[in-house]
Amino acid sequence: MSAPVIGAGSGLPAVPQHPVEYRRVYVWELPVRAYHWINAIVLVALCITGYLIGAPIRMFYASEAYQQYWFGWVRFIHFVCAFVYVFNFLARLYWGFVGNKYSSWRAFFPFKQSQRQEIVDVIKADVLETQLHGPISTGHNSLAGLIYFFTFLAFVFQTITGFALYSSMSNSWLPQMFTWIVPLMGGEFGVRFWHHLFLWFFVTFIVIHIYLAFYHDYIEGRGTVSSIIGGWKFDREKQKD
Repeated sequence: MSAPVIGAGSGLPAVPQHPVEYRRVYVWELPVRAYHWINAIVLVALCITGYLIGAPIRMFYASEAYQQYWFGWVRFIHFVCAFVYVFNFLARLYWGFVGNKYSSWRAFFPFKQSQRQEIVDVIKADVLETQLHGPISTGHNSLAGLIYFFTFLAFVFQTITGFALYSSMSNSWLPQMFTWIVPLMGGEFGVRFWHHLFLWFFVTFIVIHIYLAFYHDYIEGRGTVSSIIGGWKFDREKQKD
């Protein structure tokens, strides 16, 4: 006798009532999770302080300059977070070569036909909503991996332009490596314009990233959100990675 189904005769997809067997998979290793949360904190701090540097809040100028140092603290926090952000990013690049298959640099490039097809399927399901979910990836799906790759390029651009701006006020070896960027981009105004413009790219990315994380957690029910804390996800027992 076949198992009873939910939705039979109602026009909804038939779903067996018996429980589905799941396995527990260790996906995000500790260095990946540490990178994620360090990056999340410093990126939010960089966006907030970067916006304030570009458009200072005038009401804080009610007191004399010698009586306050709020803008100095804003700049200090921005610079410290920038250094943490850069070295944290370098650590993630290293882990892309020594970590597990879910954190490997190969996960960010759609080399295989199956990965390219997955990009199409994810766009249809998540963006266009013209089809239901197909096979679900254990790690990042191919579209997310490709977007993260372009985000890494944006990280590099912000690092270069940020240190180029900092080079005019610091004699440290790291900022001085990027002094040539300023004349290349037509002076400090051009560097500052593009650096500030890319701030909004990261603001947009943060909003969409948080939304999709909770969306997939709700739709898939496999611990997408909790996995970046504990590292574990759940897969159907017979599903292939």
